[in-house]
Amino acid sequence: MTDLFTVINPATAQPVTDVREATLADADAAIEAAHAAFPAWKALPPGERAALLRRFASVVDAHIDELAELEVRNAGHTWGNARWEAGNVRDCLNYYAGAPERLFGRQIPVAGGIDVTFYEPLGVVGIIVPWNFPMPIAGWGFAPALAAGNTVVLKPAELTPLTAIRLGELALEAGLPEHVLTIVAGKGSVVGERFVTHPLVRKVCFTGSTEVGKRIMAGCADQVKRVTLELGGKSANIVFADADIAAAAASAPYAVFDNAGQDCCARSRILVERSAYDEFLSHLEPAVTALRVLDPGDESSEMGPLISAQQQASVRGYLDGVDVAFAGSAPDGPGFWVPPSVVTVDDPAERIWREEVFGPVVAVMPFDDEADAVAKANDTEYGLSGSIFTNDLGRGLRVARAVEAGNLSVNSHSSVRYWTPFGGYKQSGLGRELGPDAPQSFSELKNVYFAH
Repeated sequence: MTDLFTVINPATAQPVTDVREATLADADAAIEAAHAAFPAWKALPPGERAALLRRFASVVDAHIDELAELEVRNAGHTWGNARWEAGNVRDCLNYYAGAPERLFGRQIPVAGGIDVTFYEPLGVVGIIVPWNFPMPIAGWGFAPALAAGNTVVLKPAELTPLTAIRLGELALEAGLPEHVLTIVAGKGSVVGERFVTHPLVRKVCFTGSTEVGKRIMAGCADQVKRVTLELGGKSANIVFADADIAAAAASAPYAVFDNAGQDCCARSRILVERSAYDEFLSHLEPAVTALRVLDPGDESSEMGPLISAQQQASVRGYLDGVDVAFAGSAPDGPGFWVPPSVVTVDDPAERIWREEVFGPVVAVMPFDDEADAVAKANDTEYGLSGSIFTNDLGRGLRVARAVEAGNLSVNSHSSVRYWTPFGGYKQSGLGRELGPDAPQSFSELKNVYFAH
């Protein structure tokens, strides 16, 4: 009997389509086929592999609106976000198409001979993609992995499989050999777990919750299997009194309510210097209430729904019994909507300040001085991202060096660029994705010594 999963449009709570869920036997077959395809893909001359990746990028580019429309319906993303996300897949493929011909080793001086190093692909890479950003996170994994000469088996999130399935079809249309990039839709407990336990999978890339990431890391330890983890976050947006307070407040909603707050980089804790606290809140309120929270099918929408009824219930649970200082709007009727909400907090032990809500909720707290700001920002088990607003260049540099997070921006909320490294400190993850060195993380470094 075939198991089918019904994909739901989160804006309407109506079915979109049914997707067949893979069995354990399906997962094994995909992994074994990828393993069989690996030698030929590895042996492909670097220029030919690069050309295929560029061709894949071109085919994705020709289907930007189709992919975006799938994501609007499947994930509830706004049209603006969904087009950017599809374009990001294209851009990652183009960027890493430059890697096969530039994956340089070294010649290291030694006595009595010559020593050279080589980067060689690992084999089959298993990539587990979350539901919050299905397209870009898939591309962040498969583009550098393929460029380095690996074959990839990718499991999309059960809730959001549609764009990954289409990207797999487009890869074949672009001319990638069969089984070099395989999409296997199914449960994490079946397909994802098999990536961890199957001996032919040489690396697992996982983006998702810290809780699940810990289990994957422990499972990979049994085979000393490589793993990259991009996990949770509770990032701080630190606003000093010398900053442009109005501008900092105007930008803050987009740093936390983008994708309805379902973003591990969301600046869900705002720390404001006490002397500017009231002024900041006075500017933040109109910025929040003006946010256009609409059906994502509307091109003017700036925030869509949460992904599921379960996520909606989880986020509402954080707001139960909490005094909401002010909130924006949300559509009535069907769909998994929660309005963007601002909570003021004095006690850093409060649950809403410490836990990752993963929804459109932000907590605001005052701080007294630079040392207090850093201490409060670092008082978390997470360390993924964050922002610092100040007109003092020296302070911006000091605080950026002091905050324990992998991705920081000063006077902006930028987190992820495909040409710069991305990853977290502490329980926000392990390893780095993206940037010029990403293909090396999908490679073995081999050292060879030749005697004279």
